[in-house]
Amino acid sequence: MVKLVRTNSEDNNFVNLVNSLNDYLKIVDGDDHDFYNQYNNIDVLKNVIVAYIDDTPIGCGAFKKFTKNEAEIKRMFTHPETRGQGIASKILKELEDWSKELNFEACILETGKEQIDAVQFYKKNGYSVIPNYGQYKDISNSICFKKNIN
Repeated sequence: MVKLVRTNSEDNNFVNLVNSLNDYLKIVDGDDHDFYNQYNNIDVLKNVIVAYIDDTPIGCGAFKKFTKNEAEIKRMFTHPETRGQGIASKILKELEDWSKELNFEACILETGKEQIDAVQFYKKNGYSVIPNYGQYKDISNSICFKKNIN
């Protein structure tokens, strides 16, 4: 059974999962990794979810305020051996619910076009492609999404 825990960026299990995510992204993003990594500082994340199976941390996600009405989803990751079990969808749904509790009306996010599984995952979970925002505006490898949660 998957247990979801609300925490913050100081959680050691979250930090370890993010380190695994960064190792994966170094490979996927290649030369672009340093650009993206500068926007993924976790110390600003106060709203974090860590997923556990039998007390073992197996996935995570977070959000931060982007605008008054929009929360930005960050640092979504599940261990490769636990993928395909719906864990990421549970984490994302919990992030959306928590965002809604804090009066956000929508969630936005960015992922890399080369991350085909991530692109399909967000579409499957009701996210629509939007014009690239903020620091991703002119980045051709980025694809941005939005989902209204109210």
